[in-house]
Amino acid sequence: MNITSFNREKIENGLKSVQPDASESENNIRLIFAPKTIQDDNFENVCKMYSKLGRDDYDTVVVIESHPGSADKKLPMPSFKQLETSLGITLVNDKLRNDFADEDDDFYINDDAFDEDVSIYNQLMMLQSALNKFSILSIQITDESSFIVKELAYAVEEILASRSALIVCCCEMNQNGSEEISRVLDMLNSNNISGIMNYLNNGESTVDGVGTFVAGLLIGKKWNLSFQFPLLNGDNSNIENPLIGTAALQRESIFHG
Repeated sequence: MNITSFNREKIENGLKSVQPDASESENNIRLIFAPKTIQDDNFENVCKMYSKLGRDDYDTVVVIESHPGSADKKLPMPSFKQLETSLGITLVNDKLRNDFADEDDDFYINDDAFDEDVSIYNQLMMLQSALNKFSILSIQITDESSFIVKELAYAVEEILASRSALIVCCCEMNQNGSEEISRVLDMLNSNNISGIMNYLNNGESTVDGVGTFVAGLLIGKKWNLSFQFPLLNGDNSNIENPLIGTAALQRESIFHG
């Protein structure tokens, strides 16, 4: 069953049942890697991730997802003023949307790629249960070329660096991809950005939403975030999607963007 069929009580109980200890809750999470579809079989693991968020830590949330070939515009943002789920209405951050539209020619306010397959409603159900007051923005990647992905990452780095914003990157793969993700993270840790771009371009990735995944890595690298993917650390063997994870400010770092 998909999360869009869940009620608030079920989601909030799911979050409460996996509340992190004090050391985990102190992490300043700036970025989440979430599955595109949240359902019964991954709900507990998604709750473990969302439960680490401070309820009042974010003024806005930016949800990034890949939608290749669904529109001519490269980085469309839906024009809606608000998004609604069964849990209520969340306002869209119109000022932030305009900031992105003014940043580069490939950002457009355009609804062509917004259809029933978008992940943002899945994430919004979790966010409405995990956070208090916040606004939201959807950015879609319809062209996963390295140029567009780097352009998106650069704009997010610059525009959101000093804002209390959370980024949700929607992407997933099966458990057999753990080795692939470890290899990409090794390239990131060694600052092998050209290797990551080759990985993005060669068409061999098994990630559904590889452009979104790579954009998240580039943003986190720029912000000096610490990535945590529980399945890769061996402490959550029941996680089927190795891309469920977070990226947080390192404790010894002062964030400057």
